[in-house]
Amino acid sequence: MVGQIPAYAAGILYRTGPGKSQLEVDNGETLRLSHWFDGFGQTHRFQIFAPENSHASPRVFYNSRFSTDDLIEHARKTGSLDEISFGQKRDPCKSVLGKVQTEYLPQPTPSSSNISVTLSINVPGLDPRPDELASRWGDSQGIRTLYAKTDYNAFKKLDPETLEPIGMASQIILHPELSGQRSASHARSDPITGDMFNYNLTLGSTCTYRVFGVSASTGKTTILATFPATPAYLHSLLITEDHVVLCVWNAHINPQLLDSSFMDSILPTDPSQPAVWYVIDRKHGKGLIAIYESPAFFCFHTVNAWLEPSKENPAEMDIVADIVRTDNSKFLEYVYYENLISSLDTAKTFQKKRDDSFRTSFTRFRLPAVPSTPCTDPKKAVIEWSLCKSLSPELPTMNPKRVTQKHRYAYAVTFRGEATLTDGIMKLDCDTQQVQLWACHGQSPGEPIFVANPEGTSEDDGVLLSVVLDGMRGKSYLLCLDARNLSELGRANVDGAVGFGFHGQHVPTVGGMPTGDY
Repeated sequence: MVGQIPAYAAGILYRTGPGKSQLEVDNGETLRLSHWFDGFGQTHRFQIFAPENSHASPRVFYNSRFSTDDLIEHARKTGSLDEISFGQKRDPCKSVLGKVQTEYLPQPTPSSSNISVTLSINVPGLDPRPDELASRWGDSQGIRTLYAKTDYNAFKKLDPETLEPIGMASQIILHPELSGQRSASHARSDPITGDMFNYNLTLGSTCTYRVFGVSASTGKTTILATFPATPAYLHSLLITEDHVVLCVWNAHINPQLLDSSFMDSILPTDPSQPAVWYVIDRKHGKGLIAIYESPAFFCFHTVNAWLEPSKENPAEMDIVADIVRTDNSKFLEYVYYENLISSLDTAKTFQKKRDDSFRTSFTRFRLPAVPSTPCTDPKKAVIEWSLCKSLSPELPTMNPKRVTQKHRYAYAVTFRGEATLTDGIMKLDCDTQQVQLWACHGQSPGEPIFVANPEGTSEDDGVLLSVVLDGMRGKSYLLCLDARNLSELGRANVDGAVGFGFHGQHVPTVGGMPTGDY
């Protein structure tokens, strides 16, 4: 341990994502996965113990586990992936053999499915324990369950300590109508009640979205709105104090092309087709109350949304929504392994031809004059500002206490082009539009998780925790930054490389709510 991690950051930091991208097959060949999103899932657990002596260094214990042992073993025997992948490039000569082999797959098990994009603890509706809900935001002993999620209708239950896969579930358990194939890895939770919100998308001749909420106090699931709309790859959504906001941005899906690779079904961005914002009432049973349209764009991650009086008429309320936006879905091509692994010639070639069309920006949208009763006539959503394109931010986070309220600060990793993967951590002051940057040569940081100082008086009083891959040493470390100025406070070195993953969640030891989303 070098430096210090504040005592209030003690607790457990979970991380998940791909841990392996290739393996040796029994026949002597090497199976190489094509897309970063298809890497064999691995879960990581950093347990941070606060020192008894304020001058002593904290202790950090690390353990990890693959959550895909059976899938890896099957791939080792057959030399292929038989389940639908996100972007695996298939050998046409083996496609027929793969379909035959699928008939002889063993009985599905929790470790035979690759579900490792986001993590959630104590998911309402899956493990309803009303008698223990008072402690749902309690200490680490309150972690009753841990689930891994992805962008389809499935949950993988993990042991919170050993990280062993121990069960499977789907949204049908929450409600019988939630039988559609797709959903968001990033559901949203109310920071006060803990209620969870997401969507379920049924693909077919008519594609139907069902937006739903799950009560944390009762475990009951309510379908808030059902409507037909263009199917799309939607990784996240937004909530305000009164609404769920589902934006169908321009990563439209053709279900007829969904065979072995999800990437094959995502259509090129058509700039003539607007992005459509659906606003659903989440408190009064009014269903879909408004539709807005904006110019076409693509998005992985939303940041936050809130209500504020309209600039034109203070008697009306606008929805303000911050997201990380790009003009098209070309970023999905960027994250093929051949473009990410710096030692490959293909990655070097790709970096040379990479242009601004791959870059993202923090963008603020305004949805003006949200009606109080359903209105079917589409209205216009407008862009107020778009920033930081030169930094190309992704994996955005913020102080979770500000969810559904106007926030000032947002954090993200950067894809500036200094590396084939991430190359910094940034902080954006949304009020002044000033930016701060932490960056070190050869260091690739993961998603920065904000942990608030419980005694803090400002929104940015806290620390950022990030798992960083040191490309110079081939090893990783847990980095702790002061969230106010991005100065380094401490780091805990790992004697090896931690698989560069996607998302995580911090659960404090003493009080407070988990940092992360559902």
